[in-house]
This record gives sequence, structure tokens and C-alpha cells, in this order.
Amino acid sequence: MTTGTRLSQLGLRARDGRDPEITGLSLDSRQVKPGHLFAALPGSALHGGEFIQYALRMQAAAVLTDRAGAEIAADVLAGWDGALVVAEDARAALAGAAALWFREQPAHVVAVTGTSGKTSVASFTRQIWQGLGHKAISLGTMGVEGDFHARLAHTTPDPLTLHRVLAEAVAAGVTHAAMEASSHGLDQRRLDGVRVEAGAFTNLSQDHLDYHAGFDEYFAAKALLFNHILEDGSAAVINVDSPRGRQMADIATDRGLALTTVGTGEGAMLRILGQRFDATGQDLRFSVMGQTHMVRLPLIGGFQAENALAAMGLCLAAGDSAEAIIRVLPELVTVRGRMQLAAQRANGAAVFVDYAHKPGAVIAALQSLRPHVLGRIICIIGAGGDRDTGKRPLMGSAAREHADVVIVTDDNPRTEDPAAIRAAVMEGAGPEATEVADRAEAILRGVDALQPGDALLIAGKGHETGQIIGTDVYPFDDAEQASVAVAALDGTI
Repeated sequence: MTTGTRLSQLGLRARDGRDPEITGLSLDSRQVKPGHLFAALPGSALHGGEFIQYALRMQAAAVLTDRAGAEIAADVLAGWDGALVVAEDARAALAGAAALWFREQPAHVVAVTGTSGKTSVASFTRQIWQGLGHKAISLGTMGVEGDFHARLAHTTPDPLTLHRVLAEAVAAGVTHAAMEASSHGLDQRRLDGVRVEAGAFTNLSQDHLDYHAGFDEYFAAKALLFNHILEDGSAAVINVDSPRGRQMADIATDRGLALTTVGTGEGAMLRILGQRFDATGQDLRFSVMGQTHMVRLPLIGGFQAENALAAMGLCLAAGDSAEAIIRVLPELVTVRGRMQLAAQRANGAAVFVDYAHKPGAVIAALQSLRPHVLGRIICIIGAGGDRDTGKRPLMGSAAREHADVVIVTDDNPRTEDPAAIRAAVMEGAGPEATEVADRAEAILRGVDALQPGDALLIAGKGHETGQIIGTDVYPFDDAEQASVAVAALDGTI
């Protein structure tokens, strides 16, 4: 970071040619200090232009906004002697300015997008790098983890937070960073200005249709990683077994990206040849550019092999050798809340917690768990409030079709009626499903039903440590609740 930087040095030009010294960048008018550039961006509820008046009172030296923001604040801007920058895409302009302001980024940055698997791929990539002796971090849903730690409010944070964190990581000695690229983050240009040398695509299924107008628009947002963020000649790692995978591979090829494909079919460069499952993980037979290898992965779920190979593809693109990467694959550990073994009953039955909160993710989780289970799979399922309503019956249907016993409960109802959300999920779950409103009670019932050889999957909240009811967040941890339930029922507390 620097101080006393001219507006023009941030790639911005004011309407009247003024070029003041900028002492900081702010997205929140309450954080503006004298000399700051205030970015007034369009929002889902309000346009940032509404807050320009407050930024001017705090002595902002410059304002960056779009035409709508300038019109909203036209009266207060009329008598102001600062610099006004009006950009067609103010979000992209801010991201570029943030990159120039904070300057430093790790030498190797990769990003992964897709409906499911982003967190695991980013984490596995970081774990591989660390196993190879690189100072590395992963950024996303879990915050910043690895050789530098920080909390993040969003999977893909705003450009100011993102570039600040990257610069701080470099100051801490980090050379490698793996990022999750959400559809929101890509659509809102939060990754613009990040020098990404490789991108990965995992899969695509229904999600975020409360934000995107439709499935094609959702796909288009994901595709921005490959047709906008990555430069020509960069690398793309695409799971071609996944829905829309071939289409994304075509986009990458058309852009001139160096393509590495992941899949089970003949021709996949990182190809899964066979998997053997047991209670603690899987043996994976795979090929790398035609050369066959076999490793032990201590990971539950067949899909984790795809995630591990996607991570391998990103590490290859960043310059590490296949032989070195393969040596550290057996050291990978599951991300918290991703097919996490949370507890085990005295009779051997296991309880897993997974973040699957989309129909496709629920299906993938249950299908992948099945080979590890000799008995029944019991699934606890719900759906979040104030989110895509169309996926709720699909969540129930996914559990009904792929689990043996289904319990429908509350997830994060937020400001919606929890009973109405459960009713929509029950519509898909069918009459055989049990409805239990209280999530703790649902977990207790699920654990109590476990017989030898069974497994319980608690889906939806994963790593989260709170439950959102109304506008309040109450402490709640699925893994912790599972451990308490097992201890209570097995008499160990």
C-alpha cells in the first residue's frame, strides 16, 4: 500500500481533468477520511450514489461512480471542488484502482469457479503447495487459511479487501494463493486486477437463481473467469464430466488458454481410471497425460478425487511437477464441513457434515457417500430462507431419491416463515420423510436411528457456526451438535 498517489496513477480520470493526491480508498462512506477516493457503486438494495453526500462531508478528494450514481448525487456534486470519475463499469474501475493502490500480489495466483467444489479445490491446491514447501494461502468461504490468516465476509471479497489481503499475504512471505471465484464475485468484477495465471471449473447446477436471471446467465457469470479474468496464454483446468464442462472447455480453447481436462472419459488429461472405497477414504487409480498412477486419498466421497485432480491441474499450471504433486496427494485432508466425519457411534455408524445446500450438491454428496456405507444412509436436509425458492422441492427430491431415510428440518430460515420453507422441501421429500422443525432435535433423532453399518449425512450448513433466524444469528454447529448427540446416546457424557 502507498499514500500520496495521484488519481491518474490509479488508472482513473476525472471529468474535469483534476488529478488530486489520493490518501486511501473507501467503499463505505463512514470510513472515508480526508483525501480518500470514495467508490459509490450500484447495490442490490441501494445505489452507493445515495451516500456520496456523506463522503463529501468527510472530505473525500475524489468520487468514483457510474452515470446513475452521478445523477443521484447531482445536487451535492454541483458545488463540490473535488474530482468526479464517472465510469461505464465503476466496479471494474475500482478493482483496477485497488490493484494499483495495493500493488503487491503473490507470484502465483489461481482461481476456481463452479457451483460445488470451489472450497475443496482451493484448499487442496493450497495444501499441495504447502506440502511442496511453498508459502501458500487459500481464500474463500473459509476465510484466508494457510501461511497467512484473515477473515472474509464473502466467498470472493470486494476488491479493496481482496487486494489488501493479497498485499498483506505477500508481506508475510506468501508466494502462492488459490482463490474461490463465486458467480457474484465474477459478475461484480471483484477479481478484476488480480493476476490469475490459471483457472479451474468444477461443475454447474442450480443455485443463485435469486441473483441471476436464469441458468444461462449463471453460466455466463462463471465463464467470466475464462473469457475475461484470465489473459491469453494462461491455463484452464476444466472438469469435462460436469454439466457444461465441454462448453466451458470450448470457451477456454477459443480464448487461447492452455487447456487441461479432468474427467473419467478417454482423452481426459487428468483421468480417473478407478476408485476403491472404504470407511476412511479411497484408493485412486488415475493417469496424468497418459501415465498411470495410484494413490491413497484419506477423503470421503468419490467427487473428492475430481477435486484433488483439479487442484493438481492448477499446481501443474503454476509450475510444479506431476511427480512432486503426486507424492503429497495422500496428505490431503478434508475441508471443515465438506464430507467431514463429525462423530462415530459406539456401534460403528458414522455421522458426516457437508455444506451441500444445492440439489446437485446433495445428490453428489449422497452418491459419493454410498460406496463407503454398508447399511442405510439417513439424510437431514433443509433449505435457506431469502434465497432461490425453486430449489427447495428439488432439495427434498434429491434426498428422497438418494438416501434411505429423510428428515426435513430448518436450515437458515432468515426472514421467511420456517414452516413454509420446510413445506416446500417436504413436497419433494415425499410422505415417507419426517419433518422436525428444531435442527438440534432433528440431528438427535438422526443419530438415534443409526444402526451398525449406517451413516448419517447432515447437509446444508457445513462449516457454519451459526443459524440465522430472522435477522439474528444464534450459535449452532452441526458437527458439534452431532458429537453431543452421539455422546448423549452412547452414554459417554
